[in-house]
Amino acid sequence: MKRLAGCRSHVGFDHSWYYASGQALEVNGPLAEHRNADVCVIGGGYTGLSAAIELARAGAKVVVLERYRVGSGASGRNGGVLGMGQRKDQDDLESMVGLDWARHLWQLSLDANALVRSRIKEFDIDCDLKDGELTVAHKARHEPSLWDYAAHLQKVYDYGEVTAVSRDEVAAQLGTHTYYGGTFNRRAGHLHPLNLARGLARAAISLGAEIYEGSEVRAMDQVGPHHIVKTSAGVVKCEHVVVACNGYLNGLLPAADRYHMPINNFMVATEPLDESLASTINRDDVAVVDTRFVVNYFHLSRDRRLIFGGGENYTPYFPSSIEAVVRPRLEAVYPQLRGVGIAYEWGGTLSVTMNRMPKFGHVGQGVYYAEGYSGHGVAMANLGGQLIAEAILGRPERFDQMATLKQRAFPGGRWLRWPGLVAGMLFYTFLDRI
Repeated sequence: MKRLAGCRSHVGFDHSWYYASGQALEVNGPLAEHRNADVCVIGGGYTGLSAAIELARAGAKVVVLERYRVGSGASGRNGGVLGMGQRKDQDDLESMVGLDWARHLWQLSLDANALVRSRIKEFDIDCDLKDGELTVAHKARHEPSLWDYAAHLQKVYDYGEVTAVSRDEVAAQLGTHTYYGGTFNRRAGHLHPLNLARGLARAAISLGAEIYEGSEVRAMDQVGPHHIVKTSAGVVKCEHVVVACNGYLNGLLPAADRYHMPINNFMVATEPLDESLASTINRDDVAVVDTRFVVNYFHLSRDRRLIFGGGENYTPYFPSSIEAVVRPRLEAVYPQLRGVGIAYEWGGTLSVTMNRMPKFGHVGQGVYYAEGYSGHGVAMANLGGQLIAEAILGRPERFDQMATLKQRAFPGGRWLRWPGLVAGMLFYTFLDRI
């Protein structure tokens, strides 16, 4: 099999079950003219589409430029987990920024989850949303910390939607004795990420936004108070720019590029499973995430496939066989699925930061960005777009809460940062096995 390149939204997008089962979306083809707008959004994923919805609803003229297809980056390829909380746990955030600020960050995570749910309801987006996420310990030593964390959320944050789950209950829910105990979060869940992205695009269009696919941005210039955003055949003149590319930024905005690192993650979808087998391996049809540093995450699709993600690499390329990377992880969790047919295999590129918290910022006058969701982007990227829109509309308070988080740039610049990242990631991957 030909090796596929990461960080390229046109590569491998059509390999996933999400693409095969996705709803149709009609948008404009490549931009081939001069357009005037209040805001130009670069990137047709969750961040960009969420910003477009908020801005268009407020009456702004919005043009969205997508390099390839709406949702063709991480927004349409991810594990589909609608999570709760930030990427870092609240007790870690308390140590990092203090309790008061940690409370603000927790509230933002609640806002993010609620935002996705409200938009699904408001715009009648059919994306298979199911409630519930089970976080399970892959080693016995991780079990008490999960239970302690649930108790911490209940006591300090008055969050009663998470409960401790015993090892026996995990086995009953998942039909495997691979895992130890864990926690169950009722407000989290799973969904069809590409259909969510396409539904958000339809919502933005209904509010007046213009979306152009096949419109890679080649240059951004500022002339007086205006920004000039250029594609190969068109130009957008605007007052504000939203750079919403995440792991597919590819150097477009150097000031943002140095704060994140793109890495590749891999997934498979099985052939449809027998109904009794499907109910045995995921009794309550919930999202499942384990405690590995390189996590396994999985759920059932609406047609009873097991969608299973696990494994990553830190090179510019996907492996020659994604199934060969993911299948051993799947079969280690579910020995009863050994030899199961794999119908789809795909990879995608996500963006991580040094501290695993999103990086929000602005460059000069009128250029805003959000990136580095670190595998937690279904909720937080949607919120990121909304916060950027609020800042543009003169309400920067929530955006500033995220933008003022201290972040370290990756050392070594765009290319020399790779060796340090690889060494660090391999160390933590080793810890998963001991």
